[in-house]
Amino acid sequence: MELREIVTGIYAWLQPDGTWWLNNSGAVAGDDGVFVVDTCATEGRTRRFLDAVAGATGGAPVRMAVNTHQHGDHAYGNSLLPAETVIFGHAAMREALLADPYIDACPPVWTPVPDWGNVTRRPPSAVFTAELTVHLGGRRIELRHPGHAAHTRGDVVAWLPEERVLFTGDLLFNGLTPMLLMGSVEGALRSLDWLAGFAPEHVVPGHGPLASAAGLPAVLAVHERYYRFVLDTARMGREKGLGPLEAAREADLGEFAGWADAERLVLNLHRAYADASGGEVNLIAAFGDAMTWNGGPLPTLL
Repeated sequence: MELREIVTGIYAWLQPDGTWWLNNSGAVAGDDGVFVVDTCATEGRTRRFLDAVAGATGGAPVRMAVNTHQHGDHAYGNSLLPAETVIFGHAAMREALLADPYIDACPPVWTPVPDWGNVTRRPPSAVFTAELTVHLGGRRIELRHPGHAAHTRGDVVAWLPEERVLFTGDLLFNGLTPMLLMGSVEGALRSLDWLAGFAPEHVVPGHGPLASAAGLPAVLAVHERYYRFVLDTARMGREKGLGPLEAAREADLGEFAGWADAERLVLNLHRAYADASGGEVNLIAAFGDAMTWNGGPLPTLL
């Protein structure tokens, strides 16, 4: 784990190798405190993140925070933020975190089963549906929703226009398999042009290494190829009368075979199938198929 200063006073918390439950977070130091972008999955990891931020900022108070979406690796540590911290999030993100069962008892989908530690459910206290601008001293931080479901229904990016720094949340997985089970494959594809439109100089993805302005086009291009691969695999599977698991077994991962968490293909196909039929994903069936494809529970490094 590493707290890396991207530009003066703006930090990325990087958790290699970015696989299940290991996210990137961030912090922005202003004249009157700190703004945090996402927490972490467990008590231990969130405390290490917040301690590192405190060390880098001289113990400046965490005034505000944002969750880029509801998944536990980005939000379970919210309860460890100071009580007076205002947490922002999309309205759909708040709704989803309130309904999330995994924080109460994580099922044996993963091995080892994560131990969250002493965390409790703490949803955002301030929500929006399109965009919101906050000011931290002289820092301007724009919180924006892409306008449609992508990774989830409530995705938010944190954009610092003066410093050209973009925190994408899980709209980008740099160098490992994206996960779209609770969003939309078509929406994730559409979000790529939206992300490119910011023309950032520094990009903090939700998982994986940082990206520069020079490297971002390649990151976006490989995401596009993967999303089109998922859509093509789903289309061909449906034409053959195959279910998502069978379609995944027939698929050739090709250039994506070396990506971590490859079993997410099964989850992404469940999403693509549901979208194509106008239905909804059965999460239990989807994770059951992913475990079958994987030959057992999905590995974690927690």
